[in-house]
Amino acid sequence: MIREDKMRNYWLMKSELDVYPWDSLVEDGQTHWDGVRNYQARNIMRDEMKKEDLILFYHSNCKPPHIAGIAKVIRESYPDFTSWDVSSKYYDPKSTPESPRWFMVDIKPVKRIKKIELPDLKNNPVLEGMPLLMKGSRLSVQPVPEKYFNEICKISGIMDIRNL
Repeated sequence: MIREDKMRNYWLMKSELDVYPWDSLVEDGQTHWDGVRNYQARNIMRDEMKKEDLILFYHSNCKPPHIAGIAKVIRESYPDFTSWDVSSKYYDPKSTPESPRWFMVDIKPVKRIKKIELPDLKNNPVLEGMPLLMKGSRLSVQPVPEKYFNEICKISGIMDIRNL
């Protein structure tokens, strides 16, 4: 049985394999999660993600989509400075340093896991109801209820998440 003593939240963050793969996060050691331009996803990062929260790092827009690793929030929300950079593909003229519209968090890799592909997630009855698997779920940052996070860890062979 997986047991968690600390109060934590769990999240799933999607990144396209050809934009920022898990291996780049491992190589970089940490990164700021910039470029989120959906208000609901922004609100999650700005208002709900806390230091030490764990993240399922999900590769989207590939065949098959899959969870590649577990990351951790290491810095809570702060303004996404890429929204002020006119040379950035994430530039937003309505966002300014004085009145930021977009926010980001910093994350670091914690553990590479055996790739868990989307079909395997869908075929696991314990994961029924997981937000990722809901029809029309396209949010790039989404909550993962603890029971689903624990099941994914169990599938990965992680039986105790206290040290993650």
